[in-house]
Amino acid sequence: MLKAKTPEEIELMRENAILVSKTLAEVGRAVAPGVTTKELSRVAETFIRDHGAIPSSLGFEGFPGAICTSVNDVVVHGIPSDYVLKEGDIVTADITTLYKGYQGDSAYTFPVGEIDADTRHLLDVTKASLYKGIEAAIVGNRTGDIGFAVQSYAEANGCSVVRELEGHGLGKEMHEEPGVPNYGRRGHGARLIDGLVICIEPMICAGGRGVYIDRDRWSVHTADHRNSAHYELTVVVRKGKAEVLSTFDYIEKDGNIRF
Repeated sequence: MLKAKTPEEIELMRENAILVSKTLAEVGRAVAPGVTTKELSRVAETFIRDHGAIPSSLGFEGFPGAICTSVNDVVVHGIPSDYVLKEGDIVTADITTLYKGYQGDSAYTFPVGEIDADTRHLLDVTKASLYKGIEAAIVGNRTGDIGFAVQSYAEANGCSVVRELEGHGLGKEMHEEPGVPNYGRRGHGARLIDGLVICIEPMICAGGRGVYIDRDRWSVHTADHRNSAHYELTVVVRKGKAEVLSTFDYIEKDGNIRF
């Protein structure tokens, strides 16, 4: 049985979602050629702790970083390291926070300097597919409707959808029911109820959808080593239109990322 969050819980989660969104913007300001992914993690962790929260990825099932930093062909779960970002790279920051007893979770793929047209297309398609999924996150629909919306848009625009990874419910735990795949059939999956809080997070590939796990036991790479992008927002299922708790406005409207 899926459990809706109370209005009080949703307000706490909204605070957390805004903190995560602002943390992503801080990371975005630091993204540049010559910067290491370990430095991006340091920026995020400092900001999170300075605002009274905990980076909940750190130590989660043994994960060694405060955030995930996934570069180019790494789909998700990239470990912050001494890798130096270079012009034309893309890097996804996936950030989770524990604040006032609840989890926050959001992700954004940043271009490093100037990127080529194919990479720009991948980023544009991935982010647009996220918003297509959010449009389907309404009472009475099912998780398959969200997955169908994401998959249909991504594939119609020449990209592929990773099958092995998915979005999820969110609350006091980082991963709650239901799972929210980025592919599926209309009318299938868990039925969405009012007040259910979920993370929708398309993981889209420029090439094939096959993936493998690195020897570090965390980093998930595309099998063909072509680029992958990942955007994630936290939403509340509502009647008619989902309520979006986290936002990319601090990144995009404040001028941190220029498209």
